[in-house]
Amino acid sequence: MPLNKPLLVSEILKVLKKAERNTSSKEQAQLDLANGLANAIEKYVRSGTVTTSVITAGSAVTQTGTGTGAIT
Repeated sequence: MPLNKPLLVSEILKVLKKAERNTSSKEQAQLDLANGLANAIEKYVRSGTVTTSVITAGSAVTQTGTGTGAIT
């Protein structure tokens, strides 16, 4: 599955709006914002799928294969 940029934008906006409403200390607001952004970015990166093709040579039998998997 391709990366979902609109979802990342939505998540970031959600984090920014939450930060605007934060009435705690400046330091806590910064920490909450950083954590929220980090979570949104991690969710975005992990939403992708990696597809690969493998071809080996140098042996009596050539090996080929493909693979698809989630980013973990």
